[in-house]
Amino acid sequence: MNRNPGHQEAGSGSSSGELPTYAGNDDTRVDVLERPHHSPETLDARPDQGGLARQLPGLESFRRNPLRVAAAAIVVAIVAAGGAWWWSYALHYQSTDDAFIDTRKVQIASALNGIVIEVPVTDNQLVDTGAVLARIDPRDYQAALAQAQAQADQASATVKNLDAQIDAQNARIDQAREQVSQAQAAFDFAKAENDRAQSLLKSGSGTVQQAQQTQSNLRQSEATLAGAQAGLTAAEKQVAVLETQRDGAEAQLQQARAALSQAETNLSRTQVLAPVPGRATSIFAAKGAYAAAGQALMMFVPQDVWVTANFKETQLDHMRRNQPADIRIDAYPGKSFGGHVDSIQPGSGAAFSLLPPQNATGNYVKVVQRVPVKIVFERATDEVLLGPGMSVEPTVELQ
Repeated sequence: MNRNPGHQEAGSGSSSGELPTYAGNDDTRVDVLERPHHSPETLDARPDQGGLARQLPGLESFRRNPLRVAAAAIVVAIVAAGGAWWWSYALHYQSTDDAFIDTRKVQIASALNGIVIEVPVTDNQLVDTGAVLARIDPRDYQAALAQAQAQADQASATVKNLDAQIDAQNARIDQAREQVSQAQAAFDFAKAENDRAQSLLKSGSGTVQQAQQTQSNLRQSEATLAGAQAGLTAAEKQVAVLETQRDGAEAQLQQARAALSQAETNLSRTQVLAPVPGRATSIFAAKGAYAAAGQALMMFVPQDVWVTANFKETQLDHMRRNQPADIRIDAYPGKSFGGHVDSIQPGSGAAFSLLPPQNATGNYVKVVQRVPVKIVFERATDEVLLGPGMSVEPTVELQ
């Protein structure tokens, strides 16, 4: 039954298939757009207006608020950019926090036995090369040096004396040669006289006495010549004797000079000097204490330091020598130090440990190994105090 006679209710269709009309007031009549006819089951199956919004609650919120859409887009862009940056960083940089300052620490020890008379340095004092770290009583070593010097002088004098004797003997040899020459000349003359006398005696022109006299002179000249030759031989052989004695004296001189050099070295070691620039630390020596040879007096930390970075073995694929590195030290936040890769140890740190692992027996669990990488500073780091064991975070730029 219609509430308003002559008008059909809005949204309902007539039984004759006529177009539905909208019922307004009595003076107005508006035709409604033709819609396809749906059954109640179809209307229930399809979502009505706002049904998709009810299924996706956030969609209606984004549609009503465009700022949220823009904010979400910005967040997605930031996340994408961050992911791209991280990927690029992972490809071109490698870093680790398992790194520390390293150096070759030196144990300063006494090379001599003696009383410590002075320790002119204090704990953690910075010193240069050759600075005196400790002094040992030098008097015993000064006496030993004087004795070694006297022995060296005596040996040197012996050598010089033998050199003079050899020179004198050479002069005697020259004199003996002259005597041999004179005796040879006298012998030649005597022989010629004897030959003439013997010839005259045979011809009857000479006397027997004259022949005997010339023969006697010949024999005397011959004996004189033999004596001169023997003297020359003896003089020449005496030179060999003197030269042998000189060789012995020269050996004694070299021995004395070695003892002198050792005495000078021992005296110089009464002053314990800094081997390189660095800092004296852990000072054990004290004035008046007895220092035995080899006994530690103090520790010494050289100023030349570097970074030992234990990278994972999976980080070394593209790491090479001389690649630049950025060094950040925990003790100095906000500061960055330049450096470069100096070398990579040929083996993991565990392989060089006191008890290296033996994986051939028992159960085996694979663990990523760490390999020490030496990174040196590009410039001196005198403006900051660096010591072994300080924590570092280096970042190597792969090329």
